[in-house]
Amino acid sequence: MSVSLRAPRTPAWASRPFLYLLASESTSLAGSAVSTIALAAVAVLELHATTTEVALIAFVGQLPSSFALWAGVLSDRYDKRRQLLGSDLAAAGALLTVPVAAVADLLTIGQLYVVLFLLGSAKVVHDAAAISLLPSVVAPERLQNANSRLGAASSVADSAGSNAGAALVGAVGPAVAILADVASFVVSAVLVSRMRPAQPLVPSDAEQRGLGQGIVEGVRYVLGQPTIRTVIAALSVLSFGLAIMNTYWAFYLLTTIGISPTSLGMIVGVGGVGSLAGALLAPRIAARIGIGPTIIAGFATSPIAQLPLLFAGPGPGWQIALAAALAGQLFWATAAGTSQRSLRQTLCDPRFQGRMQAASTTVTAGGRPLAAATAGALALVLDVPTVLALGALLQIVPVLLLLTSPVRALRTMPAPAVLPHAREGAS
Repeated sequence: MSVSLRAPRTPAWASRPFLYLLASESTSLAGSAVSTIALAAVAVLELHATTTEVALIAFVGQLPSSFALWAGVLSDRYDKRRQLLGSDLAAAGALLTVPVAAVADLLTIGQLYVVLFLLGSAKVVHDAAAISLLPSVVAPERLQNANSRLGAASSVADSAGSNAGAALVGAVGPAVAILADVASFVVSAVLVSRMRPAQPLVPSDAEQRGLGQGIVEGVRYVLGQPTIRTVIAALSVLSFGLAIMNTYWAFYLLTTIGISPTSLGMIVGVGGVGSLAGALLAPRIAARIGIGPTIIAGFATSPIAQLPLLFAGPGPGWQIALAAALAGQLFWATAAGTSQRSLRQTLCDPRFQGRMQAASTTVTAGGRPLAAATAGALALVLDVPTVLALGALLQIVPVLLLLTSPVRALRTMPAPAVLPHAREGAS
């Protein structure tokens, strides 16, 4: 038995809870893009952070991702909607302290560390709940369509938020600009409060077991699922290789290649268009060539797309090549991303959805600080182009993992491992 990948007669839009989830995610993501720019400007322009302090800010913000498994247990055991509400309000409260402290002339770099750690923790809780909630919001045949729409909305929201953030920082200053993100989290919380999804029942004794036992159960479950564990392993290696390259990607283009900041922004903008197209077309691609080939193509495109970077030189011709390569990479990465997420959600027992997603977050996002440190260590003995090449070569490993796994043979979406108990709120 399998789930058809062709566009369902009733699209994801028909689910009112999904519409609230889509609006909530888009709103908070756009706001977060504003605060990403504004918080960096606060640190550098108002607090005059040193290079070490800037690095520590980045580290503290990523640190909660290394402990995402606990959020997965919470997501599987307790009401996901309340966790979305709580994480939105906690993030809004943490951010609000920045403009308040700035107005009172009490803002310090130490406060920024605390705020970023709280934001990172709220994001971990939010993501575990939101992604694992989706299979309870839409029917299995709509899951690919729903992930596609979420991916497209995220691309637009992130781009719009970044542009708005730059404009707001220039118009009202970085500290005041953060209020836009505070408002976005409040709006997101209001939208979540109106959502009434059907959720699978949790065993009555689950809440009585310890957090550690819940984590162990989740890890054992993921390791016992060949397709899920292979996809997560491939994601973790790909993320590590990309993180090595991203450590010096902009630095290399701005210095060695001599690309201007404006040109770099245009390259990134073209890449964003590719990401949006990949999100929108993912269901059609998967329906035409199969879910497995779509995922493998996305992973295989990544190392190939790095070739223009490794051979690039000065001049507009190379800038066009770099933009085209990035657009192609992000097109297939997003198409594969929505497909592999839908596959994992479909195969995963509803009782382990949160822990499965948290396991993926732990080994992907949690490994990025280590990848950045690895890149820095390699740069001490090798030149930057060689470090970039090693990061690109590492991205071949995930392709080999997928080619030797059950993913290669998948053409249609398999039937859900366990169907949720009810779907009253999904129509």
